Amino acid sequence: MMSVQQQHSFKGPAFRTISRINNRNNRMSMGSMSGMSSGSQGNLMMQQQRQTTLPRTMSIKSMHSVGKGMDIYDGQMDMTGSMGNLSRINNLDMATAVRYLAEGDAELQVQGAAFIQHECYSDTEAKKEVLKGGIPELVRLFNSENQEVARYATGATRNLIYENMDNKVALIEGGGIPQLIEALKVNDDELRKNITGILWNLSSKDNLKEKLAKETLSELTERILIPLSGSGDTEVIQQSPSEVDIFYNTTGCLRNLSSVNEKTRRQMRETNGLVDALVGYIQASLQEGKVEEKGVENAVCVMRNLSYQLYSEIPPSAMLRLEGPTRGQDTSRSEAIGCFTPQSKKVKNKMNQDLVTFTEVARVPKGLEWLWHPQVVGLYNRVLQGCEFNFTTREAAAGALQNITAGDKRWAGVLSRVALEQERMLPVMLDKLRTNNDLELRSLTGFLRNLSRHAKDKNAMATKTVNNLVDKLPADGQQKEPSSDVVVNICGTLNNLVTCSSVAARDITFFDGLQKLVAIKNSNDSSPGKLKAAKAAATVLCNMFQYKKLHKDYKQVRNTPGER
Repeated sequence: MMSVQQQHSFKGPAFRTISRINNRNNRMSMGSMSGMSSGSQGNLMMQQQRQTTLPRTMSIKSMHSVGKGMDIYDGQMDMTGSMGNLSRINNLDMATAVRYLAEGDAELQVQGAAFIQHECYSDTEAKKEVLKGGIPELVRLFNSENQEVARYATGATRNLIYENMDNKVALIEGGGIPQLIEALKVNDDELRKNITGILWNLSSKDNLKEKLAKETLSELTERILIPLSGSGDTEVIQQSPSEVDIFYNTTGCLRNLSSVNEKTRRQMRETNGLVDALVGYIQASLQEGKVEEKGVENAVCVMRNLSYQLYSEIPPSAMLRLEGPTRGQDTSRSEAIGCFTPQSKKVKNKMNQDLVTFTEVARVPKGLEWLWHPQVVGLYNRVLQGCEFNFTTREAAAGALQNITAGDKRWAGVLSRVALEQERMLPVMLDKLRTNNDLELRSLTGFLRNLSRHAKDKNAMATKTVNNLVDKLPADGQQKEPSSDVVVNICGTLNNLVTCSSVAARDITFFDGLQKLVAIKNSNDSSPGKLKAAKAAATVLCNMFQYKKLHKDYKQVRNTPGER
């Protein structure tokens, strides 16, 4: 089963200043969206006696992203505050406002920045005007000795770069990132809210992510993520309303950065304290009943993205430990592969001992080891069970489980057995299959497909799962839901079971799965996704044919009018 990672980045919010300056508690959340596909069709050969295989699903990036940013402004400065009445900014024009930024008078600087912030909230032309010379002056004010000036300068920049690539580039080329990171050292919530909002918006562009990660990860982790996650000096999450926004902005930025490429994923995994803080925050949120919150969604999505292609990207020394001490020399594997289960008592005892001792990993995980440690399976299980409403968080947890059980590495099999035998996750996964959200189904069925590949007792798994899986298949090849990716995952799961279990083939027949599989195989839709689904269904049917007692039922379906 392939791995999954985030395919779309999401933008942080822009916010008003003047018209909503007094609405300090007017905070709003954001929605989500996403995508994926491809394949080719093969013919079903009824006389074929060899077992046909389906390509394994790989790990996947996060398929969810928050869409357009919304105004979540909750009050930066009251207009009647210490700077006095700012009503005269209504008489400004953009050229004057930009000129004010270069003045030595802090009050004029505030007026200029406040005007720019207000005008750039939704005016594209205003953003173009500021580009002509205002950005360097704003950058200069990020670290003004006057915190009010710094707040307005960063607030103006936040709106200025929103949905404007030219201004994003100008900010970076003007040395904006180092100045923002320097300003992050100031312990001021409103300033930090603006800075993290800017970084979040910058991180929505793939061509900026690598540079952003290089220049911001350490400071964001040390100054924001660790202190606000509950994994620092305090072991509980104690966030003020402003800190909730700061943490959300920061994890939104990290969520985007984690989706870009292998180099950045490696850098994030190795950033001191980053993974520990994410895990600690998720654990604390579960304990405090806050698993539905958006910060948790971002944290789980980052964990899923950092699990993408994990076994090919982690340090070789770690991979060597996970593969076992004699893995390179010993050709007799201690894990079951396909239908061939080790029979010797010694091997079986060793397999059972592995699930208790886990000598390959530390008893108490630390840092990037959390990503593949058996304890993380339990963490994701708790998220799946505890999160009732936020399907994005559930999808991310299932996607992370899919990633760490993907492929043919020994440790993927070990963690699959942890999920099945220690955490007893199969009933949980089957219950979650009731969702109609296709993105969630994609990760859930991807994880089930991995479990079916690594399960020791295919008969037992078939008895528990086939009915639920067949029920999710479309009645014919023409239905749009579930998506072709979900259909391919379900067929892959059924195929893993059928190749080793006559019980699976029997139950597919009993629960009317043959008719559905034949209909999917015979779909005339030539789109890549439908072709891939047709090929997957054909593979299952081909392998079912090895059980001769089902031939009569199979032929009966083939002879039904309209079938071929």
